[in-house]
Formats: sequence, structure tokens, C-alpha cells
Amino acid sequence: MDKVRMGIIGIGNMGTVHIKNILDGKVPEMEVTAAADRADSRRSWAKENLPESVVIFEEGKDLIASGVCDGVLIAVPHYQHPELSIDAMNHGLHVMCEKPAGVYTKQVREMNEVALRSNIVFGMMFNQRTNCIYRKMHELVTGGELGTIKRVNWIVTDWYRTQSYYDSGSWRATWEGEGGGVLLNQCPHNLDLLQWICGMPSKIQASCHNGKWHDIEVEDDVTAYLEYANGATGVFITCTADAPGTNRLEITLEMGKLVCEDNKIVLYQLSENERIFCKTAKGGFDVPKCKVIEIITDGENEQHIGVLKSFAGKILRGTPLVAEGTEGINGLMLSNAMHLSGWLGQAVELPFDENLFLEELGKRRKESKKKEGTGTVFDTEGSY
Repeated sequence: MDKVRMGIIGIGNMGTVHIKNILDGKVPEMEVTAAADRADSRRSWAKENLPESVVIFEEGKDLIASGVCDGVLIAVPHYQHPELSIDAMNHGLHVMCEKPAGVYTKQVREMNEVALRSNIVFGMMFNQRTNCIYRKMHELVTGGELGTIKRVNWIVTDWYRTQSYYDSGSWRATWEGEGGGVLLNQCPHNLDLLQWICGMPSKIQASCHNGKWHDIEVEDDVTAYLEYANGATGVFITCTADAPGTNRLEITLEMGKLVCEDNKIVLYQLSENERIFCKTAKGGFDVPKCKVIEIITDGENEQHIGVLKSFAGKILRGTPLVAEGTEGINGLMLSNAMHLSGWLGQAVELPFDENLFLEELGKRRKESKKKEGTGTVFDTEGSY
């Protein structure tokens, strides 16, 4: 096999981006051989814009069963991610799944179990892991030279979205169609990075404000407090209505502080371990010496193209993925815990009661209102 034959299931905003990247030759070891979408308008677009050799389907399950693909990229509404992934795995197809892995961890856990039993490559579209800034943050924090984490604060409110965005799809921003708001649509990247860099917390308390700034059912403004097993704490704040927004990740460790903002990392490096200094310093107001260093990265940031290159490489040569598909459950566990905490009005320990989460989600799905989408497909360039 020289190229991986890919079927794209879902050709909305992101599916269209992936198709164009592959057709433009940006992923040399991959070709599009099939595409599927339930919307007549998107299938018409595909017939007019894709090569004649690309087979067009209405249903993803029919594409999966067609035999014209080696792998599939799933870019449909969130509830269908595990369902279609499992179907593809059972047909022996490799799977690249768009974020989030699903809407609730119980469903994703089943998907992961099927993946582990299958002889297939399973990846998650966590394209922010290709960003040189976050790769370097991961290296610095997990490398151990800065000691253990004491505190993490991430305010990420640069996910600005208009009402038009939410009105574009009948499934968007509804409990029944999408299963959540900013936590489940925009922030899977940040929540994945948070656990990838800092590890999983043991307890979460969150306030999730539904439709605070937009005419939607789901949350568009969230503040969460995190506790870690080692005593570290954290705050995670996100919103889709702040203009201009902020994206500042600050991690305090025993040997200093990392600040990630404006596409650069600054290290405030202490001369000695703060925990030791605190216990041995003679003066009550003594402060450990500190030097400020701007961290240099390799500058590489391939985003979605890098994820797809690694996916093809894993299939063809066994080289590593950017993100294993089974890791998708971690960030989802964080968003599920934030939702559950907000619904119950109390702190939630991880792992949480998955059946209770489903029960609470079910209440909201039952009251979810149907809406008509405008069908608009937006240019996503520069939005991630």
C-alpha cells in the first residue's frame, strides 16, 4: 500500500477542511476515495467539487461497508462519533475521529474497548498537540526538572462565536443534537492539553452558564475549580462571548512558573526549590532568586495536516500517532465532570458515576428543543 484510501464521513466545516487538505496534496500518503453526508446540499457540493473517482454516500455506515476505503475520518455530530467508530473498527477500517471522542464517557469507554480488541489504527484529531508551544509545555512539565505542579490556571476565552455560528446547524448548541456547548465543541482541545500536560485532577467543581450570552440551550460560559491528588489546585475558565478573548496558561511548579500566552512561553525559573527554600530560609520575607527566560521552540505547528500525516505513517510504517484514540476519554471525563458538577451544584470526584451523568444528560435531552439550521458551512481558517 502506497497511500491510505480515506473515506470522510461528514463534510461540514471540518470535514471539508480535511478533504481540501488531502486533495491539495498536503498529506502525500493519503487519498480521498469516498465521502458521506446526510445533507443533500453537502452531497451536491461533493459531486461538483470532488474527483469523479470519489464515491458519495448519504450514510456513513454505507461508506464503511462499501470496501472502497482503508480508513475513515469521522467528522459528524458528537453523539455519532463512537457509534460510527465502532462500526468502522468492526469492518477492519482504521479510524481517525474528530474531537470530542463522544458525548459521554460510558459510550467512549465501549469504543476504546473495541479499539483495543481490533487490529486497527485509532487516532484522535487533537491537532493542538502538534503546536510547538504546547509540545514544549508538555516537555517542560513532564520532564521533572521544574519539580511537581502546585497550581495551574488557564483562561481560554478566545473561542469567540456569533449567533450566526450557532444558528448554522440544527444540531448545534442543543442537548439532543450536540450534547453540550463550549466544553464539548471548542474546549476538547484545551481539556486534552490540560490533562496531557498536567495530568488528571481528582476533584472538580464547576459553574456552567447555559445560554448566558447567546440564544442557545447549552453552556457558553464556564468556570471550574480543580484539585489534584498531590494537593495542587487549578482554575479553568472558558467562554464563547469574550471579544477580545484571552488565552493564558500559567503553571506554577516547585522550581518556578511557566506562562504561555501570545504564542510564546516564558519561564520564571527559581534558583532553588521553593518547598526547600520555604522551610530553610531565615528571613520571614525572603524570596528565592528568579531569572526570566523566554523558551525557544522548534517553531513547527502542522495542526490537522500533521495529525493526518502521522495517521498515515502509523498505518503504513508503524510510526507514532500525534494522539492515540483511546486517550480521547480523558478530556471528555473533564468536561463530563464539569457538566455534572454544574448540574448537581456540588463538587464531583473523578472517576464520577457515569450512570448518574447519563441520567442527568437524559433529562436535558428530553427537554431539548428542535430547531432548523441555516445549513451554512463556514471557512474555519484561523479559528483554531
